[in-house]
Amino acid sequence: MKARRARGVVAALAALAFTTLSAACGGSETAGTATASGGGDKLAEVRLGFFPNITHATALVGVEKGLFAKHLGSTKLTTSTFNAGPAAIEAIFSGAVDATYIGPNPAINAWAKSKGKAIKIIAGAASGGVSLVVKPEIKSVEDLRGKKIATPQLGNTQDVALRYWLQQKGLKTDTKGGGDVGIVPQENSQTLQTFATGDIDGAWVPEPFASRLVLESKGRVLVDERDLWPDKQFVITHLIVRQDFAAEHPETVRQLLEGHVEANAAIEADPADAAKTVNAALAELTGKPLKQEVLDRAFANITFTDDPIASSLTASADHAIKIGLLQPVDLNGIYDLSVLNRIHKAKGRPEIADR
Repeated sequence: MKARRARGVVAALAALAFTTLSAACGGSETAGTATASGGGDKLAEVRLGFFPNITHATALVGVEKGLFAKHLGSTKLTTSTFNAGPAAIEAIFSGAVDATYIGPNPAINAWAKSKGKAIKIIAGAASGGVSLVVKPEIKSVEDLRGKKIATPQLGNTQDVALRYWLQQKGLKTDTKGGGDVGIVPQENSQTLQTFATGDIDGAWVPEPFASRLVLESKGRVLVDERDLWPDKQFVITHLIVRQDFAAEHPETVRQLLEGHVEANAAIEADPADAAKTVNAALAELTGKPLKQEVLDRAFANITFTDDPIASSLTASADHAIKIGLLQPVDLNGIYDLSVLNRIHKAKGRPEIADR
């Protein structure tokens, strides 16, 4: 890839996350309004996070095709990859990254823990692309009783979705892997192995892992998460930025968003080329490309959009509260779509609502 990558997050970030939170939230009195300044920020480097998942294709296409770099000009783009949202939020809190692609629930948690001072959601990226894939003999939710189901990380978006869905079906879970269904948080790459060996019975995971479980290990889709949402639309990936960074470097934020919008437009204009680009990026990040059938199936399950589908974020917060992983939180102000909407207006596109 064209940008230098710091792969993963060092263990020390976990310790740094909360001790440096107050520093990460500095300047919050004026932060959050990323207004283009007209001149360059003269920033040497901007650090962007994302996951090596197809649900993060906006980032992968933007980096691989040099779209971010084109708009950032002399500002260097440095990237970091994460397995799941909580790790990315640790990097945001510690100041290790300036912006990151991430799912809804970790963004909600960051907003709640920082009392609305750490982050802003500045664009949507993707909808859909998540499934509960299980062993072929599991035919219904009742068959999950006594089984082990994996999620990418405790408290991440898929973890919340699974726990809430099971609760709605009358099945209990806890954060220790007990209850009617044992939930096992583990990295997605590990889930591919544990599902194949029979150590787990299923997994609620994003693409391309859902498709790999189906096509490579003969799993069956018990739940396509799109079926649980109005119009089959829900945010799976959006772009967040540190508020202090946005306040100090509004022009850089605008440039980053210009690259973001162009990346999603490129995906929409030529999905086949975008899929090829994403596969090349995944090959570099993970060591091997996806099989064509996996790539095709995964891309077909995702809608790439600048719209963060704000209504689904509110619902996700409600779900996390109901399963006991989040205290009630006021999400008013979590979005700042002002710069995104100015970019859209300049391109003759409709304005995106933040509620």
